[in-house]
Amino acid sequence: MKKILVIGLAVYNFLAVYYLILPTPIIPDLPNSTKSTEEGDTIQIPHVNGYFTNQNRQEVMAFYYKVFKSPLVIRLNHPPEKAKQIFKDTMQTYYLEELVIPFKESLFVNGYEWKNDVFTPPDKRIAYKLLVGKTVYNAKITTRVFTTTIPQRFIAFFISEFSLIFLLYVMYDGFFKRIKK
Repeated sequence: MKKILVIGLAVYNFLAVYYLILPTPIIPDLPNSTKSTEEGDTIQIPHVNGYFTNQNRQEVMAFYYKVFKSPLVIRLNHPPEKAKQIFKDTMQTYYLEELVIPFKESLFVNGYEWKNDVFTPPDKRIAYKLLVGKTVYNAKITTRVFTTTIPQRFIAFFISEFSLIFLLYVMYDGFFKRIKK
């Protein structure tokens, strides 16, 4: 039985190491959009890009989900207030979603749709329209990527794995000690 567990753990770790060294996806610019040159959307905050677009939330997230390919991707929906922690204090937001490749990378997608701004009364929303040059856009999309290095991935993975094995051992051992009593 122990031999099977050791072989299973070795195969699992081999596959995990292969997964951890796979390169992360390169995220292209949002199609059918105008890249933002506003402060905070270029070089001021690392790994941030801003785009003006007429695409809705479903179209934007479908694009990013398609290009953020990995054997395992988790999609999280965050409260809009969290955008101020991820991006900047003055971030306008309607939705904030995160695509996570566990132990490797996270992509935050912040969307601001001025016509759907829940914090502004409908009759006052026109004052916040997104005007770039002479073009009015329905949304501004801001993305931020949080990456890790390969050593950071290994450290996080193996600490998690050993912690889980230790907890399972303690629970297993405690279970059989209670049965013997």
